[in-house]
Amino acid sequence: MNNLQKLAEVQKKLSSKIVEKPIDLDSIKRIAAVDVAYKENLASASFVLCSFPECKVLKIKAICLEVSYPYIPTFFFLKETQPILVAVKGEDFDVLLVEGHGRAHPRGYGLASHIGLLLQKPTVGVAKRPLKTYPQESLAKVGKAYVSVGHLIDLPSAVEIVRVVNENGYPAPLRLADKESKRALKRFLLGESL
Repeated sequence: MNNLQKLAEVQKKLSSKIVEKPIDLDSIKRIAAVDVAYKENLASASFVLCSFPECKVLKIKAICLEVSYPYIPTFFFLKETQPILVAVKGEDFDVLLVEGHGRAHPRGYGLASHIGLLLQKPTVGVAKRPLKTYPQESLAKVGKAYVSVGHLIDLPSAVEIVRVVNENGYPAPLRLADKESKRALKRFLLGESL
């Protein structure tokens, strides 16, 4: 068994630890989003915190660091976990939108599930396209976004949260996180402060 096969087995085991449960949307006051941009082995992760449901931006921050893992399809969590954890460290939020899949993953355990399990916070996976194979009923389309459970939330709650913050087909906090991660990476490469 090679290393990827071993990792696939670990993902399958960890998928059994994912908790799916409804969230009372009235209890959500702050929603966060995180996204990572790359240039070779440099990663720029941005964290955006917004009020909910108004989606007023409360905080934006970005970090840059070197990453050692290459991109491997369906093992995205290997590359993105470290930058995301550094970006969200010390932050307080009720729900985190992660650019990547959660349960809508061939092994039922994508990046959003991994981050949710590590943080023990409700996470929602949001992606621009579905993976080739994923468990039936694990995915819903909201505008242009493909939404799945990360951890500590159920699919109807995840869908409703994304629907509330949807702007031109995609969740506004994630759109901003995507823009900020790219902007921060450019600034860092130019030697400017973030």
